[in-house]
Amino acid sequence: MSAENLRLRFFSSSRRSAALAADRACAAPHPGYRALLAEAPNGIIGLAEYDTGGSGTTAEISIAVADGLHHRGVGTLLIEHLVSAARTEGVTTFTADALSENREVLRLFADLGLRTARRFEGPEVRCTIALDASDTYFTVVEERGRAADVASLVPLLRPKVVAVVGAGRKPGSVGRAILHHLHTGGFAGRLFAVNPAATAILGVPSHPSVGALPRTPDLAVLAVPAGAVADTAEECGKAGVRALLVVTAGVDADQARALMAACRTYGMRLVGPNCLGVINTDPALRLDATFAAGHPRPGTAGVAVQSGGVGIALLDGLSRLGIGVSSFASLGDKFDVSGNDMLQWWESDGHTDLALLHLESFGNPRAFSRTARRVTRRMPLLTVDAGRTDAGRRAAASHTAAAATRTMTRGALFTQAGITATRSVGELLETASLLHAQPLPAGSRVAIVTNAGGAGVLAADACAEAGLSLPPPTPELIDDLLAVLPDGAAVGNPVDATAAVTEEQLTGCVDRIMRHNGVDAVLVALVPTAVAEATGEDLVRALTRAPARRTKPIAAVRLEQALPVELLPSDGGTVPSYAEPQAAARALAHAARRAAWLARPAGTVPDLEGVETARAHAVVETYLDAHSDGGWLDPRACAELLDCYGIPQSPWAWAETEDDAVLAADGLRGADGRVVMKGHWPGLLHKTAEHAVHLDLRGDSQVRAAFRDLETRFAGLLTGVVLQPLADRGTELFAGVVQDEVFGPLALFGLGGTATEVLADHAARLAPLTDHDVHDLITAPRCAPLLFGANGARPVDLEGLEQLLLRLSRMASDLPQLAEADFNPVLATPSGVRVLDARVRLLPRRPQDPYLRRLR
Repeated sequence: MSAENLRLRFFSSSRRSAALAADRACAAPHPGYRALLAEAPNGIIGLAEYDTGGSGTTAEISIAVADGLHHRGVGTLLIEHLVSAARTEGVTTFTADALSENREVLRLFADLGLRTARRFEGPEVRCTIALDASDTYFTVVEERGRAADVASLVPLLRPKVVAVVGAGRKPGSVGRAILHHLHTGGFAGRLFAVNPAATAILGVPSHPSVGALPRTPDLAVLAVPAGAVADTAEECGKAGVRALLVVTAGVDADQARALMAACRTYGMRLVGPNCLGVINTDPALRLDATFAAGHPRPGTAGVAVQSGGVGIALLDGLSRLGIGVSSFASLGDKFDVSGNDMLQWWESDGHTDLALLHLESFGNPRAFSRTARRVTRRMPLLTVDAGRTDAGRRAAASHTAAAATRTMTRGALFTQAGITATRSVGELLETASLLHAQPLPAGSRVAIVTNAGGAGVLAADACAEAGLSLPPPTPELIDDLLAVLPDGAAVGNPVDATAAVTEEQLTGCVDRIMRHNGVDAVLVALVPTAVAEATGEDLVRALTRAPARRTKPIAAVRLEQALPVELLPSDGGTVPSYAEPQAAARALAHAARRAAWLARPAGTVPDLEGVETARAHAVVETYLDAHSDGGWLDPRACAELLDCYGIPQSPWAWAETEDDAVLAADGLRGADGRVVMKGHWPGLLHKTAEHAVHLDLRGDSQVRAAFRDLETRFAGLLTGVVLQPLADRGTELFAGVVQDEVFGPLALFGLGGTATEVLADHAARLAPLTDHDVHDLITAPRCAPLLFGANGARPVDLEGLEQLLLRLSRMASDLPQLAEADFNPVLATPSGVRVLDARVRLLPRRPQDPYLRRLR
């Protein structure tokens, strides 16, 4: 560190202060102190530390970053990691002293996204930073991460120099095919081949090694044997390469670890291995580093896939439809660059307005959910739901885990994030055609126009199956349509325009329907006839000639059409034409759902009063200190954890002897004197199924008899009993969270009681829940009308129910070690909501906070 850097950091140019800081960082760890180092290949580039000094909840922080690396995000990232560690250890406030002239560090603190106060004391400034990490903080962290991630993708997707390592001299090799694509595609930058046995390949200069190239590549394409991938990556890193595209398949676990070690050491982004490649059709770049059959049409669709075969199918399908591609990435085994990265690239590249994904997993699921919610506000995001079956469903222990099927989890992600999930590549292309070519509908009301009654019936059935409505025409609209249609036309919904309908009559009919406020979209179903002069294709093309029609979407069906979907051009644009009415109806339904999602406010994660995060972490740490492999909390620890989050519980008491049980019952009895006794032992999950529950106990004798019964039947297992007052009448509900290994924490809600799994009336949303998410979660189950007073039921305390779910969601978001929490039953009444029975299972300690960013 320079003398000036030392002075600003330690208030003195003496190196003694720096040496003392280094000694502290390298000393044996002690409670209340944490130091973090940032290391690069050439040495340590940053140090951040905090020390509570024994205060417990307040810690003083300090930070130092090497000369030449200021304004590069090193200090901010170190502080983010300190915040995560401190919150886990119960620290609620950071303090820091800085010179008032040290604007860099003052700006760093101000821009963290945390509440920061300053107090000036002469030449020094005292900064106080509250560690109440909220949704605002995570949003700011996300924005910083997005900027860093997009910048890290520039060498991959906007390289100025590309080298293909392993391009062969003879036709047939993947490397040669990629070099050919780059060359014939007109790549605007410098292009090199790396092959020690050639001086030129396909007219492209070739050199014996990456280190021998006259220009350092931004992007190196590796098409070498699996055994050579790691060494080649190491060579690229030493040469200064910033991004790798590894098309090689068959990379084993040891080779993968060595490959990733090289990427992390040298800060290289990686696509692959086992991938098709990447494309950027920007006319100023023209990058096609793939071995697909041809070059895609330039355009505005971003495409990311894992499977190269699916990628080829999507590129071919889009080209056939005339939908151009802005950028494409086949991610292969997805060691590094993921769908999250591509979404962030499309959001910022200025060239993409339609995003298409085919991914088996979503990288960091929490990040994907937040990114997708933001991106789908700007452009349609379509995906093939490639993992919707429950064949791989994990063995479940609790009601929550049993309810959290893969289908439900993915559905929650898609619903919350506004993602259009299709069941096949074909359906994705069908839907993309409509969203690309037509405006969104205002709702789900569809009018059908046909030239054959049978086609109209098929279309009506398809719309009903897709969840669309078919409103009958008003008397005024009927008169308007009869005035323009040929004799014999039947005006209903569908409108049968007869086989003799002309282009002018059809467009006049559609034009009048479009002006009708009771219709959101029009589906035109046509069959070829010998009566009409115009063909079905002529009739479809005529539909886009009037500008007024562009305010609402039109989908056409031509039953004689050979291709599943086409985009038919005309003077006013294009109309999607489908071979089957089911495809058209599905596309319209997807468009209607997207429009409804966009009309819905984004929502915010509410701030909750009375949450004791530090105490909750202490409960978790205490348990994991004694049970390093994780497990189920006992009733006392479970109740304390719920109390940390202000989750209302029924009064309860714990007893381990018969006399203690009698005393506890005496203290819990209400006006009617009845109590409930529940046995407990480690691993007990379904108390009712094990007959470990005694209800409606009156008087000491019944309490004693119940305790003796449990002690006798479960001798050697029973560790104690929980006693509670017998609950009043109310609606029994179920609430829970489960930590999905792919998607993160998932909140579930529905009908509770002993039949919860049999009835399976549940809904799910990913945590953290926003104020709108929690409303959707409550109203989604079939039993929801009962909560609002349907069929004579008493309305429950909805505000209390929302608070319970929000607090449960907060608990899952705060505690990465929370594997599952199961509240069943939750008793809901008009006067309140409370948990009658709760179970919580913890995972072993996790080394990283899932919200933390990583150094690139």
